[in-house]
Amino acid sequence: MNNATQAGASQSGPKRVERPLSPHLQIYRPQLTSMTSILTRITGNGLIVGTLLAVWWLVAAATGPEAFATANAVATSWFGDLVFACSALGLWYHYLAGLRHLYFDAGHGLDIATAEKLGWACLGGSVILTIITIIIVQ
Repeated sequence: MNNATQAGASQSGPKRVERPLSPHLQIYRPQLTSMTSILTRITGNGLIVGTLLAVWWLVAAATGPEAFATANAVATSWFGDLVFACSALGLWYHYLAGLRHLYFDAGHGLDIATAEKLGWACLGGSVILTIITIIIVQ
């Protein structure tokens, strides 16, 4: 045995210093581009809720009048309106963020100022398009 093993040191090498992940969450300032990226993932997953409600409504309509009455009551209640309104917001945001991503993939708008303007455009555009959609559907 060598001296290091006899002294109680690990055979895998010297003990590593515990360091925070980089960038550390306590000192990291969230940026619009990172927040919009996270929001794109959240809205993509959130669209599942609206899709499940719509599919339940369609299956219930095909199943029978009792099942349809229950599903229709939920879909047309305040909860259904909220789910579908949030789904419209998520759909519009996800669509606009996808267009922004295609623009980035083409090598355009990669400077910080343009990327932030496009991020704000996605946020504002999704709200405006959601309001227009709600007005048209009502």
